[in-house]
Amino acid sequence: MTKKALLTAFSILLCLQSFAQYYDEGTRLKKLNEYQDSLAKLGKKIVNDENDMERKNANYQFIKTLVQALKINNSFLFPFDSLKSISIVNSPDNRFRILSWHVINLDGSYRFYGTVQINTGGALKMFPLEDYSPLQKNPEDSVTDSHKWYGAQYYKIMPVYGPKPYYVLLGWKGNTVKSTKKVIDVISFNNGVPEFGMPVFNGNGKTRDRVVFEYARQVSMLLRYLPEQNLIVFDHLSAPDGRSKDKPETFGPDLSYDGYKLKEGRWTYVEDLDMRNISSGESSATDTEYVDPKKQAAKDRALVPTRH
Repeated sequence: MTKKALLTAFSILLCLQSFAQYYDEGTRLKKLNEYQDSLAKLGKKIVNDENDMERKNANYQFIKTLVQALKINNSFLFPFDSLKSISIVNSPDNRFRILSWHVINLDGSYRFYGTVQINTGGALKMFPLEDYSPLQKNPEDSVTDSHKWYGAQYYKIMPVYGPKPYYVLLGWKGNTVKSTKKVIDVISFNNGVPEFGMPVFNGNGKTRDRVVFEYARQVSMLLRYLPEQNLIVFDHLSAPDGRSKDKPETFGPDLSYDGYKLKEGRWTYVEDLDMRNISSGESSATDTEYVDPKKQAAKDRALVPTRH
């Protein structure tokens, strides 16, 4: 074969290869978008359907569909940003992401679902999360694997580097008809397998594996990370009166703020933070809010045009 013929053949192969890659990529994105559309519809049903069994059936189909979507090569790169019913948060180093969501039960309690997806650059590697919350009597004192997860819907991941690097998670945790929870948790990897919780939170004479806040459902609680301060800041919660000091479902913010300050890889509790000295930059933006499913259902129904 002459040099000219060789170059011509090489050019044709290059064009065919480029077309095949483009076609494969196009097909991949098309399939992922189709799955995303199906997941969005199921997600609305999980949130809005008033029938308990229908919500749970929709969630079952949602899980099956999500797994099929994630099996597509390089699905880690697909943002699924049209899914409003779940939280998808990437670690800042893009090593992994956590997909988490909740289903409300008939009695007003919540069950959480999720998975940790590892960025492999190709084939799917993930660790499904099994909500073990109802059986965890002392969640602040337990290190668990993905099968005994203290379920939550996460909105922030912060890396902490050191001899044993880990990531801090901030999460919302719907609880009962009376109370809501928020969580400061930790995820680390032991031989590539995720673990939740780590004894790195010091304060009030105790070391905690995670920090759990509980407060009245009708109020809101600030829980935010301020990177320029290496500080997790949160509302100080207190009872409305002396008779309710052992009833966290009555607690609410009292207009003071506490926090955890990062020092040498551990978090030290600090009281009575002066919020006037806290930067008002991007980090002070409002935390992601999770809408009560019943309230969201009412809003969605109000958007449906009525027939005259």
